[in-house]
Amino acid sequence: MEFEQSPRHLVAVFESPVAEALLRLGIEVGFRCTLVEPDPVRLQGLPRPHGDAFVGDLSTAEVTEYTDIVLTDHHRPEIGGTLKEALATKARWIGIMGNPKREGPHVGALRELGVPDEEIARVHRPIGLNIGSRTPAEIALATLAGLVADRNDRPGGFAF
Repeated sequence: MEFEQSPRHLVAVFESPVAEALLRLGIEVGFRCTLVEPDPVRLQGLPRPHGDAFVGDLSTAEVTEYTDIVLTDHHRPEIGGTLKEALATKARWIGIMGNPKREGPHVGALRELGVPDEEIARVHRPIGLNIGSRTPAEIALATLAGLVADRNDRPGGFAF
Protein backbone atom coordinates (compact mmCIF):
# COMPACT_ATOMS: atom_id res chain seq x y z
CA MET A 1 0.00 0.00 0.00
CA GLU A 2 1.40 3.37 -1.02
CA PHE A 3 1.28 6.25 1.47
CA GLU A 4 -0.73 9.19 0.16
CA GLN A 5 0.16 12.60 1.55
CA SER A 6 -2.71 14.62 3.02
CA PRO A 7 -3.76 17.59 0.91
CA ARG A 8 -4.40 19.50 4.15
CA HIS A 9 -1.48 21.88 4.60
CA LEU A 10 -0.83 24.16 7.57
CA VAL A 11 1.67 26.96 7.08
CA ALA A 12 2.77 28.62 10.32
CA VAL A 13 4.52 31.90 9.59
CA PHE A 14 7.14 33.15 12.05
CA GLU A 15 8.99 30.97 14.56
CA SER A 16 7.33 31.28 17.96
CA PRO A 17 6.13 29.04 20.79
CA VAL A 18 2.66 29.09 19.19
CA ALA A 19 4.12 28.06 15.82
CA GLU A 20 5.99 25.18 17.44
CA ALA A 21 2.81 23.92 19.12
CA LEU A 22 0.77 24.41 15.93
CA LEU A 23 3.20 22.35 13.89
CA ARG A 24 3.55 19.62 16.49
CA LEU A 25 -0.23 19.26 16.97
CA GLY A 26 -1.01 19.92 13.29
CA ILE A 27 0.87 16.81 12.25
CA GLU A 28 -1.14 14.79 14.79
CA VAL A 29 -4.48 15.93 13.31
CA GLY A 30 -3.46 15.18 9.74
CA PHE A 31 -1.95 18.37 8.37
CA ARG A 32 1.20 18.50 6.29
CA CYS A 33 3.02 21.29 8.15
CA THR A 34 5.44 23.97 7.04
CA LEU A 35 7.18 26.69 9.05
CA VAL A 36 7.98 29.92 7.20
CA GLU A 37 10.63 31.99 8.96
CA PRO A 38 12.34 34.71 6.92
CA ASP A 39 14.92 35.41 9.64
CA PRO A 40 17.26 32.40 10.04
CA VAL A 41 18.73 33.93 13.22
CA ARG A 42 15.41 33.15 14.97
CA LEU A 43 16.01 29.44 14.38
CA GLN A 44 19.33 29.30 16.20
CA GLY A 45 19.63 27.37 19.43
CA LEU A 46 18.47 23.94 20.44
CA PRO A 47 16.85 21.79 17.76
CA ARG A 48 13.05 21.90 17.86
CA PRO A 49 10.36 20.18 15.81
CA HIS A 50 9.29 22.39 12.92
CA GLY A 51 6.76 20.20 11.17
CA ASP A 52 7.41 18.55 7.85
CA ALA A 53 9.30 21.41 6.22
CA PHE A 54 11.01 24.72 6.88
CA VAL A 55 11.26 27.48 4.29
CA GLY A 56 12.47 31.05 4.47
CA ASP A 57 9.83 32.55 2.19
CA LEU A 58 6.08 32.05 1.72
CA SER A 59 6.51 31.80 -2.06
CA THR A 60 8.32 28.47 -1.59
CA ALA A 61 5.75 26.96 0.81
CA GLU A 62 3.68 25.21 -1.90
CA VAL A 63 0.42 27.00 -1.04
CA THR A 64 -2.69 25.46 -2.63
CA GLU A 65 -6.44 25.64 -2.11
CA TYR A 66 -5.94 23.11 0.72
CA THR A 67 -3.59 25.40 2.65
CA ASP A 68 -4.36 27.29 5.86
CA ILE A 69 -1.88 30.07 6.70
CA VAL A 70 -1.46 31.31 10.27
CA LEU A 71 0.81 34.23 11.22
CA THR A 72 1.90 33.51 14.77
CA ASP A 73 3.31 36.94 15.62
CA HIS A 74 1.56 40.27 15.04
CA HIS A 75 4.55 42.39 16.07
CA ARG A 76 6.90 41.47 13.23
CA PRO A 77 7.68 44.21 10.71
CA GLU A 78 7.13 41.74 7.84
CA ILE A 79 3.40 41.19 8.53
CA GLY A 80 2.13 43.55 5.82
CA GLY A 81 4.24 42.11 3.03
CA THR A 82 3.72 38.54 4.21
CA LEU A 83 -0.06 38.92 4.39
CA LYS A 84 -0.18 40.67 1.02
CA GLU A 85 1.73 37.73 -0.43
CA ALA A 86 -0.59 35.25 1.34
CA LEU A 87 -3.68 37.01 0.00
CA ALA A 88 -2.33 36.60 -3.54
CA THR A 89 -2.15 32.79 -3.14
CA LYS A 90 -4.84 30.13 -3.44
CA ALA A 91 -4.83 29.62 0.36
CA ARG A 92 -8.13 28.38 1.75
CA TRP A 93 -7.83 30.34 5.00
CA ILE A 94 -5.51 33.10 6.29
CA GLY A 95 -5.30 34.31 9.87
CA ILE A 96 -3.10 36.28 12.27
CA MET A 97 -2.88 36.11 16.05
CA GLY A 98 -4.10 39.05 18.05
CA ASN A 99 -6.61 40.49 20.48
CA PRO A 100 -10.05 40.74 18.84
CA LYS A 101 -10.88 43.82 20.94
CA ARG A 102 -8.35 46.01 19.07
CA GLU A 103 -7.67 46.60 15.41
CA GLY A 104 -4.62 44.59 14.50
CA PRO A 105 -1.45 46.23 13.19
CA HIS A 106 -1.85 44.13 10.04
CA VAL A 107 -4.78 46.33 8.93
CA GLY A 108 -2.68 49.50 8.73
CA ALA A 109 0.28 47.62 7.26
CA LEU A 110 -1.89 46.21 4.46
CA ARG A 111 -3.56 49.57 3.78
CA GLU A 112 -0.11 51.17 3.45
CA LEU A 113 0.65 48.57 0.77
CA GLY A 114 -2.54 49.46 -1.12
CA VAL A 115 -4.48 46.30 -0.25
CA PRO A 116 -8.24 46.96 -0.58
CA ASP A 117 -10.46 46.59 2.50
CA GLU A 118 -12.34 43.59 1.04
CA GLU A 119 -9.03 41.72 0.77
CA ILE A 120 -7.97 42.79 4.27
CA ALA A 121 -11.29 41.37 5.54
CA ARG A 122 -10.20 37.91 4.33
CA VAL A 123 -7.58 37.85 7.12
CA HIS A 124 -9.12 36.15 10.16
CA ARG A 125 -8.45 37.55 13.60
CA PRO A 126 -8.76 36.05 16.17
CA ILE A 127 -7.45 32.75 14.86
CA GLY A 128 -8.94 30.20 17.26
CA LEU A 129 -12.08 29.07 18.97
CA ASN A 130 -13.11 31.09 22.00
CA ILE A 131 -11.92 28.72 24.74
CA GLY A 132 -10.02 31.27 26.83
CA SER A 133 -6.60 30.28 25.48
CA ARG A 134 -3.61 31.76 27.26
CA THR A 135 -0.61 29.48 26.69
CA PRO A 136 1.00 28.75 23.30
CA ALA A 137 -0.29 25.16 23.37
CA GLU A 138 -3.83 26.34 24.21
CA ILE A 139 -3.72 28.90 21.39
CA ALA A 140 -2.52 26.21 18.99
CA LEU A 141 -5.25 23.82 20.14
CA ALA A 142 -7.96 26.47 19.74
CA THR A 143 -6.61 27.43 16.30
CA LEU A 144 -6.46 23.85 15.03
CA ALA A 145 -9.93 23.08 16.41
CA GLY A 146 -11.28 26.12 14.60
CA LEU A 147 -9.55 25.20 11.34
CA VAL A 148 -10.87 21.64 11.50
CA ALA A 149 -14.41 22.88 12.26
CA ASP A 150 -14.25 25.44 9.45
CA ARG A 151 -12.79 22.95 6.98
CA ASN A 152 -15.54 20.44 7.85
CA ASP A 153 -18.26 23.12 7.67
CA ARG A 154 -19.16 22.63 11.32
CA PRO A 155 -20.38 25.28 13.79
CA GLY A 156 -17.28 25.12 16.03
CA GLY A 157 -16.66 28.49 14.45
CA PHE A 158 -14.73 31.57 15.40
CA ALA A 159 -17.55 33.60 17.01
CA PHE A 160 -16.58 35.65 20.04
